[in-house]
Amino acid sequence: MPMLKPDDLTEITPDLVRDLNRETLERLALQVVDLALHLANRLNLNSSTSSCPASSDDPYRRQAARAKAKTDKERDRGDGGDEGPSGAATVVPLEKPPAKPPGKRPGMAGHWRSQPIVATGEVDHAPVHCALCGQALEMVDRHHVDSAHHVYDLERGDMALSVVCRKHRYFAARCACGHETVARPAEGKGSTSEGRKRDLVLTERSLVGPMLATFIAALAKRFRHSRAKVQEFLRDWRGLELSVATINRCVHEFGLASEPVVEDLITELQQAEVLHLDETPWYQTGVLLWLWVATSRTVVVFRIGSRSKGDLVAMIGEGFLGWLVSDGYRAYRDHPRRQRCLAHLIRKAVALATGFYRNGSQFGGEVARDLRALIKAVADGADGERVKRLISRLKWGCQCHQYETEEKVRALAREILNDWDAVIAFVNNPNLPPTNNDAERALRHAVIARRLSFGTRTDEGSRFYAAGLSVIETCRKRGVDVWNYVRDLITAARAGLPHPPIPTAVPVS
Repeated sequence: MPMLKPDDLTEITPDLVRDLNRETLERLALQVVDLALHLANRLNLNSSTSSCPASSDDPYRRQAARAKAKTDKERDRGDGGDEGPSGAATVVPLEKPPAKPPGKRPGMAGHWRSQPIVATGEVDHAPVHCALCGQALEMVDRHHVDSAHHVYDLERGDMALSVVCRKHRYFAARCACGHETVARPAEGKGSTSEGRKRDLVLTERSLVGPMLATFIAALAKRFRHSRAKVQEFLRDWRGLELSVATINRCVHEFGLASEPVVEDLITELQQAEVLHLDETPWYQTGVLLWLWVATSRTVVVFRIGSRSKGDLVAMIGEGFLGWLVSDGYRAYRDHPRRQRCLAHLIRKAVALATGFYRNGSQFGGEVARDLRALIKAVADGADGERVKRLISRLKWGCQCHQYETEEKVRALAREILNDWDAVIAFVNNPNLPPTNNDAERALRHAVIARRLSFGTRTDEGSRFYAAGLSVIETCRKRGVDVWNYVRDLITAARAGLPHPPIPTAVPVS
C-alpha cells in the first residue's frame, strides 16, 4: 500500500470522506495512520536516536528527558530489590557511567617542557623609592638581583609576527637609611573557583606576555579554536611549546580583565535610545542556561544566566527609558516602549503559507505580504494613506482569523493583535528598526561556538566567556583595534592598575 504524502492531506475534505465506500475508507484510514507514524518517528529523532548533531536537539526536550531519566533512576533504586511486587525480576536499565572530570588523572605520568628557554634580551626592574623613608633611589643603589623570570611575548610588525623571549630581572636596592627595598612583580585581582587547586591571579610574573596572551585569546574566543588546536598552532607555526593549562590561563585572564569593562558598558547601555535584545540556549556542563545579548549603537553586552526577567533587569536596569527591539518573549512585554521584531512574525507567516493549513495557508501568505509591504512603505517614505491601508488590511485579516479552528493560524492572528502597538511602533518612529537583526547578528558567532564546544563548564568560565565576548564585539562595533586594546587591558590588569576605557569611535554600520 503506497504511503500518503503530506501534500495529499490537503485533498482529503469532509465531502470526499462522505462519498467513500467502507473499503476505500478503511484503506485511506490505514494510509493516514502510516503517515502519522512516519511523521511521529521523524519528530522523535534526536542525537541519541539518529546521526543528527547534539546541537540540533530541542533544549526543552533535552532537559525534560534528563529530568525523567533521573526520576526513573531514583524510582528503580527505591524498589527495595531486584524483584517486583509479583516476585518477578525487574529489568534494571543500564546506567550511563558518570562523566570523568577534565584534566589529567591522579597518578598519570606528567609532561615537562622539552624546549629550552633562550632569552633574547633582558628587562630590568628596580625600586624607584625607598619603602621605609620614601627617598628616591638611583641606579647606583642597586644591590643585587632578587628574582628573575622569563617571558614569551609576541611582536607585531608589518606583515610579520615574531615570538621573543626576554628575561625580567627584579633588583634589590639599599637606601642611605640602610633599608633594602626589593622590586617585585605586580599583582592584580584574582578569581576563586571551588575544587580548583590553584586560584587564578593576574600577575606580571607570567610565562606569557600580554601580546601573546592576547593572540591566544583571539584564537580561542574570536576564531573558536580549542585549547589543543591553539597549542598545535603555536608549536607548528611559531615553534613555541606551551601547555594546555597555560593556554587556558591566558584565555581566562582576558575574561577576568574584561569584567570591570563590562560594568562600564552596562552603564552606557542603560542610557541608549534604542536597544536590541535577544537570547539563545546555552549549556553549562549540560545544564540549560541562556546567553543574552543587548546591543546599542556603540555597545554590545553578553550575559549567561537563566531566562528569567531578573537577568534582563541586570543588563538594562529597571529604569531604562529607551526603545526595546525584541522578539515576543514575555520578559520583554512589560516595557512600555517596544518594537516587535517583524522578521519573526514574517517567518511564522511563511511557515503557514508553505504548510498544510487549508484556509490558514492563504492567511499566512497575506500576513507575510502585508508586513513586507509595510516595512518597504515606511522605508521609502510612502504617503500616509498607503501606510494606513496596509495597517488596516493587516489588522482586519488578523481579526477575521483569531477564532480559526487551526491552532497555528489562530495563534499567529492573536499574537499580532495582542502585541499590536509594538508591531506597528516603527510606523510613527522612522528611526526605529522594524527587525531585531542587530541582536541576532551579534549572537551568530556565539551560536557557532556553542555548536563546537557545547557551552562552558563552570560559572567562572561562563562569566569570562560573556565578558570577553562583550569587549571584542564592542570594539568591533566602534571600529577600534580590538587586540591592541586587549593587550593594554591585560597589561593594566596584571599590574593592578585601573582598566583603560574602550575608546569611542564612529560605529561600523
